[in-house]
Amino acid sequence: MSTATEFVRENTRVAPVPFVPELVLHQAEEPIELWERTEAAGAEQPPPFWAFAWAGGQALARHVLDHPELVEGRDVLDLATGSGLVAIAAAKAGARSVTANDIDPLSLAATQANAGANRVRVTLSEEDLLDRGYDEAGVILAGDVFYSREMAGKVLPFLRRAAGRGALVLVGDPGRAYLPVEGMVLREAYDVPVNEALESVPMRRTSVWQAVFTYR
Repeated sequence: MSTATEFVRENTRVAPVPFVPELVLHQAEEPIELWERTEAAGAEQPPPFWAFAWAGGQALARHVLDHPELVEGRDVLDLATGSGLVAIAAAKAGARSVTANDIDPLSLAATQANAGANRVRVTLSEEDLLDRGYDEAGVILAGDVFYSREMAGKVLPFLRRAAGRGALVLVGDPGRAYLPVEGMVLREAYDVPVNEALESVPMRRTSVWQAVFTYR
């Protein structure tokens, strides 16, 4: 077992996802305490996005499971996979292949552990795909990727290229400040239970969008 996998297992517990209870994840209970542990383990670490079921990912996973025809028999990329929740939902819904992509090794360790807990298979990718694109997938799923101006500036061109070549691009987002709603069509909205310590509220209105903008 790798050091990253050990860290994930030691600092989380397996529990159902609030809005997608048919799936389980290794989840942490105390976000600040866990972040401090990741930083104490070595060099500066990104926030432990992989340890929580974020609103956008929950909504997108719910939407995919409720509409399996979106991914069934298709090659899927889950961009910035975090915990792997959306990738796992796509695999459960019958995708031909699912690639879970993230540049955080702890995220990929959590995704692998979570895929095993849900008895599905996903392929892990640690490559930064935002510059080169990913033409191998006919479906691009992106939950909670517009949380900062910097991230939005990187993700938006990637999603535009994917939509422009004809890929189905779905985004789950709870109204983050940098979500570019121009060029997107609302598919569905949900009231999603969230971690109050992270979101300051117990529930967030969260939408699933389909990107229809073309590459410019």
